[in-house]
Amino acid sequence: MPEEMPAVRLTSITKRFPGVVANRDVDLTIERGEVHALCGENGAGKSTLMKILYGMQRPDEGTIEIDGKRVVFRTPADAIACGVGMVHQHFKLADNLTVLENVILGAEPRRGGRIDFARARTRIKEMSERYGLRVDPDVLVESLGVGDRQRVEILKVLYRGARVLILDEPTAVLVPQEVDELFGNLQELRAQGLTVLFISHKLDEVLSVADSISVLRRGTTVATRLDPREVTSRRLAELMVGSELPTPELRESTVTEDVQLQVSGLTVLTSEGRPVVDEVSLRIRRGEIVGLAGVEGNGQSELIETIMGIRSADAGTITYGGDDITHWPTRRRREAGIAYIPEDRHRHGLILEGALWENRMLGHQTRRPNVRGPWVDRRGARRDTTRIVREYDVRTPGIDVPAAALSGGNQQKLIVGREMSGDPHLLIAAHPTRGIDVGAQAAIWEYLRQARAAGLAVLLISADLEELIGMSDTLHVILRGRLVAEVDPGTVTPEQLGSAMTGAVDGADT
Repeated sequence: MPEEMPAVRLTSITKRFPGVVANRDVDLTIERGEVHALCGENGAGKSTLMKILYGMQRPDEGTIEIDGKRVVFRTPADAIACGVGMVHQHFKLADNLTVLENVILGAEPRRGGRIDFARARTRIKEMSERYGLRVDPDVLVESLGVGDRQRVEILKVLYRGARVLILDEPTAVLVPQEVDELFGNLQELRAQGLTVLFISHKLDEVLSVADSISVLRRGTTVATRLDPREVTSRRLAELMVGSELPTPELRESTVTEDVQLQVSGLTVLTSEGRPVVDEVSLRIRRGEIVGLAGVEGNGQSELIETIMGIRSADAGTITYGGDDITHWPTRRRREAGIAYIPEDRHRHGLILEGALWENRMLGHQTRRPNVRGPWVDRRGARRDTTRIVREYDVRTPGIDVPAAALSGGNQQKLIVGREMSGDPHLLIAAHPTRGIDVGAQAAIWEYLRQARAAGLAVLLISADLEELIGMSDTLHVILRGRLVAEVDPGTVTPEQLGSAMTGAVDGADT
C-alpha cells in the first residue's frame, strides 16, 4: 500500500518584512487525524506561518502541500477551498445575529433564490452533535459565554468543509472547565478524522492535548514532531527561549498600610437599568497586588473602566490617595498617576499604524517628555521611546516602525514600559500577559514584582488563574457584577478558583 500523504507539509518557508525575517526555512509536517501543537515565543514566527498557511500572506520562498498536492494560496478563500480553516484568537462574530446566521454568513445555502434556513439549521445541528459542540443554532451570540462563542467559531470553519483546523491560542480566554471542554471537543474532532493545528504558549496544555509538537524560535524550526510523552514543559521552554519555564510568584510581602485606592459601594447600570457592577467595595494598598478573578463578562471590564473614568458610576465612590475622584475625567486621573494596561491592546492600547514613538505618547500626551509647553516634543518622545525599548527589551528594528509590525509580546512590553513611565501610583493591569509567549510573560511578571516592591498599588485582572494565584497578595472573585468571594492565594487551587468564578464557591472564604 502506498504511504499516506500528510495533511499539511510546509517546506523551506521563508517570509521577509522590512528590517526583519519573520520565517526562515521553516519545515512543518502535520499528519492526518492528529492534534499537532506549534510552540514558540511571540516573535518566533508562529503567526506569520499560520497566515501563510491560511492564505492571508504569501511566502517569499518555500512550498505548501495539502494532502500531498502542492498549492498556492492567494487568499483565505483559496485555503478554505482546500479544506484549511482558522479560528482566530480574537473571535469574529456578530453579537446581534444568531448562531445559525453567524455560521452561514457568506456561505448561505439557497433554495429558489432564498436562503434555505431549514437546511442550514439541520446541518448545523448534525455537525454540532457529531463533533460534540453542543450549540443551539437559534440563540443570539450576544447571550453566549466565551467557551460557547469559541465553539461557534469552530462550527463556522467546519460548516465550510474544513478538514484542517488552525486554532490560534484557543485557551487564552477560557477558564479551566472550558479548557477541559475544548480539549474534549478536539479529541472528538480527531476521532472523526480531522486534523488540528494547535497554537499555544501554555506548555502544560500542549503536553496534555497534542499528539506531536513542533517548536519555532526566532523564525525557524528548532524541533519538529516531538512526542509529548518524551518531552517536559521545561525542555519545551528551553527550546523556545533558551531558559527554564518561569512561574508566576511573589516573594516577600511588600504590602504597606497606605491605602492608594478605595472603592466603596460602586454600582454601574446598563441603559436598561441593570447593574453590571453591583455595590463593589475593595481597597488596594501601596506595595500590594490585588487580583480579580471572574469569567469574562461578569463586570470586571466595566469596573476597571469606571475606575479609569471611561464609564460613569451610578452609585458609590472611588477614592484615590485620599481624594474623591468619582467624577474626575479620565485625563485628570491619568495625570494624577493612574496607569492602565487595557485588556485589548489592539483596540485600546495602541494605534497599530502609528510609529512606536507616537504610541509612547498615548494617554500621556499632556505630560513630559511628550510635550513642552503647548507643543508636542517629538525629540523628547523619541528619546524616551528609545529608553523604553532598551529597558523593557522591546525587540524592534527601530522606533519608527508601526506598532503593527511588532509581535504581541513586544507590543505588550511597549505598553507596559509606557505605563510604568512617569512615576505612577496605581496600575490597572487587565490581562497583561494574554496571548504572549513564555519569555514576554516572565518579563512582565518581573516588571509587576519590581513595581510592587517600589510601592505601586496594582489591580490585576486575568483569565490565567495560575497567574492570578501566583501574582496576587489579595484575591477577589467577581460574579454577575458582585464580589462574591475573597480567597487565599497561598492555598487556593485553580480548580477551586474556577468553581468560585462559576458560582460554586469551593474552598473560598466569603
